[in-house]
Amino acid sequence: MKKFNIRKVLDGLTAASSSSSAAASPQSGNRENDMIQETLQSEHFQLCKTVRHGFPNQPSSMAFDPVQKILAIGTQSGALRLFGRAGVECYCRHESGSAVIQLEFLVNEGALVSALADDSIHLWNLRQKLPAILHSLKFNRERITFCHLPFQSKWLYVGTERGNIHIVNVESFTLSGYVIMWNKAIELSSKTHPGPVVHISDNPMDEGKLLIGFECGIVVLWDLKSKKADYRYNYDEAIHSVAWHHEGKQFVCSHSDGTLTTWNIRAPAKPAQIITPHGKQPKDGKKPEPCKPILKVEYKTTRAGDPFMILCGGLSYDTVGRRACLTVMHGKSTAVLEMDYPIVDFLTLCETPYPNDFQEPYAVVVLLEKDLVVIDLAQIGYPIFENPYPLSIHESPVTCCEYFADCPAEVIPALYSVGSRQNRQGFSKKEWPISGGNWGQGTLSFSEMIITGHADGSIKFWDASALMLQVLYKLKTAKVFEKPRGKEEKSSTEIVDEDPFAIQILSWCPESRVLCVAGVSAHVIVYRFSKQEVTTEVVQLLEVRMQCELNEVESPECGGEQASAVSTPGTSSSPQTSLPQSHPSTSSNNSSDGLRDNVPCLKVRSSPLKQSAGYQVELLIQLVWVSGEPPQPITSLAVNSAYGLVAFGNGNGLAVVDYLQKTLLLNVSTAELYGSTDPHHRQPHSPRKTRQPSAGLCDGNDASAAPEERCKSPTSAKISRKINMIADHKDDARDNSFSRSRSSSVTSIDRESREVISSFYFCDWLLKKSETVAVPSLWVGTSLGSMLAIALTVPSTPEQRMQQPVGVSFCGPVVRLKGGILRMAQLDASGTLLPHVYESWYEPNAPEEEREQPRRRRPTSPPSQENPDCQYAVVCSEKQAKVVALPSQNCVYEHNITETSFVLRADMVTLTAGVGIACFCANGHIMTLSLPSLRPLLDVNYLPLTDMRIARTFCFSNQGQALYLTSPTEIQRITYSQETCDNLQEMLGELFTPVETPEAPNRGFFKGLFGGGAQSLDREDLFGEVTAGKASRSLAQHIPGPGGMEGMKGAASGVVGELARARIALDERGQKLGELEERTAGMMASADSFSKHAHDIMLKYKDKKWYQL
Repeated sequence: MKKFNIRKVLDGLTAASSSSSAAASPQSGNRENDMIQETLQSEHFQLCKTVRHGFPNQPSSMAFDPVQKILAIGTQSGALRLFGRAGVECYCRHESGSAVIQLEFLVNEGALVSALADDSIHLWNLRQKLPAILHSLKFNRERITFCHLPFQSKWLYVGTERGNIHIVNVESFTLSGYVIMWNKAIELSSKTHPGPVVHISDNPMDEGKLLIGFECGIVVLWDLKSKKADYRYNYDEAIHSVAWHHEGKQFVCSHSDGTLTTWNIRAPAKPAQIITPHGKQPKDGKKPEPCKPILKVEYKTTRAGDPFMILCGGLSYDTVGRRACLTVMHGKSTAVLEMDYPIVDFLTLCETPYPNDFQEPYAVVVLLEKDLVVIDLAQIGYPIFENPYPLSIHESPVTCCEYFADCPAEVIPALYSVGSRQNRQGFSKKEWPISGGNWGQGTLSFSEMIITGHADGSIKFWDASALMLQVLYKLKTAKVFEKPRGKEEKSSTEIVDEDPFAIQILSWCPESRVLCVAGVSAHVIVYRFSKQEVTTEVVQLLEVRMQCELNEVESPECGGEQASAVSTPGTSSSPQTSLPQSHPSTSSNNSSDGLRDNVPCLKVRSSPLKQSAGYQVELLIQLVWVSGEPPQPITSLAVNSAYGLVAFGNGNGLAVVDYLQKTLLLNVSTAELYGSTDPHHRQPHSPRKTRQPSAGLCDGNDASAAPEERCKSPTSAKISRKINMIADHKDDARDNSFSRSRSSSVTSIDRESREVISSFYFCDWLLKKSETVAVPSLWVGTSLGSMLAIALTVPSTPEQRMQQPVGVSFCGPVVRLKGGILRMAQLDASGTLLPHVYESWYEPNAPEEEREQPRRRRPTSPPSQENPDCQYAVVCSEKQAKVVALPSQNCVYEHNITETSFVLRADMVTLTAGVGIACFCANGHIMTLSLPSLRPLLDVNYLPLTDMRIARTFCFSNQGQALYLTSPTEIQRITYSQETCDNLQEMLGELFTPVETPEAPNRGFFKGLFGGGAQSLDREDLFGEVTAGKASRSLAQHIPGPGGMEGMKGAASGVVGELARARIALDERGQKLGELEERTAGMMASADSFSKHAHDIMLKYKDKKWYQL
C-alpha cells in the first residue's frame, strides 16, 4: 500500500495544480525530507518581459529626432523599436498589429506620432522608460497614405487615398474643420482623379504655402490662408517623393521612370531640369531609356560646397540581379553604394533641425530589410559607421541558443580580448551619430552570456549583462571541413540538402571554457580556449560507427570497438574491451554491394589550419555511414572538463569519447544499457532513405518557410511530430496549438519508434550504500522516460590520466518517468543544487610544466548513520518530475507537470532565494517547481499560441532569467524573478533627455528690413475651432490612450519647445521659487515697515531744534 505525504498534497492543492501527486517513499525518507527547509516561495516569482535585442523583423518605416538623436523604426507587425546610444533600446507595440506606414517625431518634445495601415494615428509618450500611447485617432472613411508634421508645430497634416488632406491637433488629437479637398487643389488641371496623396511639406521659407504631391504626377502649391492653389506643376510620370531646397525657391521630384525633375516654384509650365541619374544618354539627343522608379530623393545643401542629392532606386532595367543601391550625387561626382538587402527607407542626418537653413548633411541612415547601415558623408569614399547595436543576430539563421547567467567573471573579458582582434577594418573614425538617451542606473550583480549557433556553422558569444547585448567573439566551425565550390561538387554522402555545417546542439563549460558542438551532419567538435595562435597541421579526427540494427553487436574491425558484453552493475569493464584502436581507418568507402559504408558525411580539411587566439579545435568526431544508411542525427550532447570526456547520443545509442587521449571509450545501443532489465520490446527497423531533405527539418505547419525560418535542428522534427498529433479529446484540441495527449493519440509509428538518447549529465554520485566516496558517473536519459547510469573510473593524477584508459561499467536503470527525459541534476543532503564537476581553465598551448594544475573536484560529504541517503537526483521529463534519493534510489517526490500537453524545455535553476525547476510547456505555460518537494510555485499562460522557433530556442538560466527567439532576427529576454521585476524600471535606459533646441537661423539685417527670410504662420488662428469650425464626427474616432494624465502632460502639453522647457524648469524648481517668493515678500514687508517707522520719526523731529532733542 502506498504512503502519501499529506503536506505535499495540500501544497499541490493550494497551488491550484490539478496534476500534482505524491509518490511513495520510505518513512525515513519522509523524515529527512521534512527536515529540508525550502526557502523558495511563490512570492519570489513574477513573469515579465525585460528587453528585446536584434534587428526589427520586417521593418516598414523610420524616423529620426535630430535634437534628441533618437531613431525610431516601425515594422509590418505594428512594433516600434527606438534606438539611442549603444545600450539604449526600447521595444513597444501597437495592439492592432497593423503595419506602421509612417513615423513623425515631435522634435525635442519626447513624443512620436505613428500612422498605421489600418488608418489610425497614435501619439506615443517617450518621456517614460516604457513608452505608452497617449491618444489615438481612427479614420473611418478614408485611407491614410502620407503624414507631415512641421518642425515646432502642433498641427499634423494627414493625406489620404482619396486625395484629401485633413489636419489633426496633436495636443488634443482632434480633427480641425480645415480640409483641403482634392478637387479644389487640382480644379481643371486634370480631367481625372489625381490619385492618393504621396507627399506633403510646407515651404521652408513660408509656412503658409503647402506643397502637395499626387501620385499621378501633379504637384500643387497650396496657400493655406487664401485656401486656394497658387501654382500647379504637371509631369507625365507618377511621383514617388518630393524634396525642397532650403531657400524654398526650388523643389525636386522623383518619378517612376527613373527621372528627377527640378522645378522653380514660380515657373510651373515646365521643369527647370530633368535628369536620369542612371539612364544611358542617346547620342542623337533623344529621351534616355526609362529606368526603375526612384522611390525617394532628398536634397540637402551645404554652406561651403555643392549640395547633396541622395536617392534610392532608379537603376537601369538591364542591371538584372544587381543588388539595391543608394546613389549619392555631390557636385559632379556620383557614388553608387551597393547594399546587401533591399532598401526600405533612408534618412539624411543634418546639423540643423530647421528646414530653412543650410542643412549641412553629415550622415545617411539606410534601413534595409535585414540590416541598418549609417553612411558617413563627410569622409572620402563614404565609409559606414561601426554599428554598436546587436543587429547581427540573424547574420546567419539561428539554429540553437544557450543562456548562462552568473558565469565566471573572467570569461567575458577573455572572450572580448580575443574577439576584439576579429573586428573588420574600414569603418568611419567618427562616433556613432545616434547618441540620444541615457543608460539605466540599476545593475545586476551577476554577469550573463548568450551563445547562439547558426546555420552556416558559426557560433557567436554575446555579453548579455545589465540588459544589454554585445557580441564578444565569433567562431567559425566550418573551417574544419572542405567546402565544395559548387553544387556539382557536393558530396553524395551529405545527409542534408542545405547548410551541412549548421549547429544543432551546444555544450559549454564556463569554468574550463571547453566548448563542444554537434552539427546536423552527424559531427561533434571539441574546442579548447587558448590565448595563443597556433597552426594545426592535421585536425585530430575520430570516426565512430554507430549501428542502425538494434540487435547487431558492432565488431572491432568496423571502425570502432565497444564492450563485447554488458557488464553487471558495480563492475568495471576491462580496458581491452572498452577502448578502440587509436584512429579507425575509413579507406573503404563502399562495401561489396556498392553501398556507402564507413564514410563520414563531410570531408575534413586536408591543408594546415591556422587557428587564431580563441577557440581552437581539440578533436573532431564524425559518425560514418553504415551499410548504405546515413548516420542518425545527434540528439543529445554533454562535455565534462573534469573527466575529459564528451558523450553524445542519437536513435541508435550513445558514444563516450575521451577527448584527452583521442579515443572512443564506449559505443553501445540503448538496449545494451539495460542489459537483462530492458523493459521495452524492440524490433529491427526498415532501412531509411539515403538522403534526408532539409524540408523535413522545417516547421511542421509551414513547409514553404523562408530560409531564415527553417528549423535547422533535426531534434525539432521530433517536436514537430508531437505537435501535429491531435488528441482524441476534441474539446481540448485546438488548431495550431501544442496541446496533445500521448495516451490517446499514440500512433503505430510512435509505438514502434526507437528509443532515442535525449539527455546526459556528468556527476559524482554514491553508487552503493556501503560506499563513502562518490564516483564519477554519466547519467543517461532516453525518449521513453528511462534514466540510466554508467559508472566511470577516471585515473586520479594528470600523468595517469593521459596514459591509463578510463574504465566504464553499466549500472542499469535508476528511475522511469512518463515522457522523454529532458534534464537531470543533483542535490546534496540539504537540498542545495550541486554544481557540475569541472577543471579550471589553463592555457593548453603553454609548456607542460606551466599548465599542470590540480584538478578541481567537488567534495561530497559521507552519508550519516541516521540517513544513508545524502544525495538526490532530480529528473524532469516531458510529463513529470521526480526526486530520487541516492544511493537507495527511492523516489521521494513526484509531480505530474502536465497531462494534456508536454514540456519543451526544463532547467534546474538557482535563484537568490533558493533552487527550483523551470519549465516551458508546449501549450505556452511557464511553470516553476520548488526543490526538492516539487511544489508548484508559478504557472503563467505566457505564450498560448507559439511556434517552432520559440520551441527550438527557449531556454532558462539562473537568477530568474530566460530567453527565446521571438522572430528570425530578434531575441526576447524575460524574467521570472520578482526581484528583477521590481528593479526593472531602474535598469531600463531613458530615451528622452532635456536638451536645448538650437537657435533659429539669423535672418540678417537686410532680409529683416525688406521682408525676406522665413515667413511664420499662426496655425492656431487658421486651423482652430473658432475659425475652421468642427470636423465631421463620422470622419474619425478619437480613442484615449492608456498613457495617463501624467504622461499626457509630459509629452503633449508642450509641443512648442520653449513652453515645454519652461514648464519643466518650473516643475523642477517650483519649491525653490516658492521659497524665494516668500523671502521676497518678507523682505518687502520688512522694507515697508522700516520706511513707515522712518517716516514717523522724521515727522516727530521735523520742527524741533537740535537742543530740543
